[in-house]
Amino acid sequence: MKEGLLIAAGYVLGSLPWGFWLPLAVKRVDIRTVGSGNVGATNVWRTFGARLGLSVALLDIGKGLAAGLLGRFVGDELIGVLAGTAALAGHYRPLFLGFARGGKIVATTGGVALAVAPLVSVCGSAVWILVFLATRYASIASIAAGASLPLFALAFGASWPVLGFTIGAAVAIAALHHANVGRLLRGEERRASFSLARLLRGRPGTSP
Repeated sequence: MKEGLLIAAGYVLGSLPWGFWLPLAVKRVDIRTVGSGNVGATNVWRTFGARLGLSVALLDIGKGLAAGLLGRFVGDELIGVLAGTAALAGHYRPLFLGFARGGKIVATTGGVALAVAPLVSVCGSAVWILVFLATRYASIASIAAGASLPLFALAFGASWPVLGFTIGAAVAIAALHHANVGRLLRGEERRASFSLARLLRGRPGTSP
């Protein structure tokens, strides 16, 4: 009973669509009608700039972290992983958007990993940052960071629930970016281009 409630709570936390709510509150715009139409942090960043995009990313990390910590400390590590996995499902198909398609789970995965395997999460985040700075493609950075998680989990001797979570998350992240991969192969993927000054001003900074 308790375990089921914790997993359900993880799903509800994951369903908080910050990428939809924040642009709607601040810009009075439905993010689903602009850019790629995705409610994730990347589309918010591309459309409205770094400040709003980073805010969404941090909130998405936070809800994954909250779900994982709630499950882990009220239940145990396995429940933490299951509640975190439910949060990913909620992020992808949010209750509060009528189960319509949500985001691509990258930031929320980082939050869950931070709860159940902090070192794995930190290293995966470092991979994302390095690959993004090198390529300026958020999609490549996301796929690379996701793929690195099981490797770091093995390197740090993570438990089987954590290893299973990282493998599943890596596969899911790659699958959810299949359209981006197609655009990359066709040379149509949008590449980020920003300066520190633009980043601090919070202005959009992308080029085709």
